[in-house]
Amino acid sequence: MIVFDLECRAGGHRFEGWFASSEDFASQQGGGLVTCPTCGAPEVEKALSAPRLTRKGNQLPAVSAKPRAETAQSVASGPLPPEAVAMLKAVAAVQTEMLKSSTWVGENFAEDARAMHYGEKDHAMIHGRASPAEVQGLIEEGVPVAPVIVPVVPPGEVN
Repeated sequence: MIVFDLECRAGGHRFEGWFASSEDFASQQGGGLVTCPTCGAPEVEKALSAPRLTRKGNQLPAVSAKPRAETAQSVASGPLPPEAVAMLKAVAAVQTEMLKSSTWVGENFAEDARAMHYGEKDHAMIHGRASPAEVQGLIEEGVPVAPVIVPVVPPGEVN
């Protein structure tokens, strides 16, 4: 995966985008699939950024003996201000509560959402996976969809 710093030309909003390759970004951009998450504008370009260099495998730092929860907390609160950490925790809590009354439909998300929109299925709260192209198609058809803000581990994939 490659992480690009992107910039919305319409509003000057900056954000990150993850792509399989530079060609994948160009293909998605050319197909109108890359849009600003703040204002929805399709005029998105790569922003100037410093390269992200990683260590070689033989230069990895020593593994810490900290418990896993403490390590996750130190990573989450590292560069973020405490207010941002609190906000993210609140968003995660609200999402967790919403997902309790939602059904995981996996790869059938786009098909099920569309069927509910057109009255072919009873309306219900669902969540699942959809490709950027499927999401774009749903949006163009007026099907109400929203991203899951905090990543969700699908049922059956928990180790």
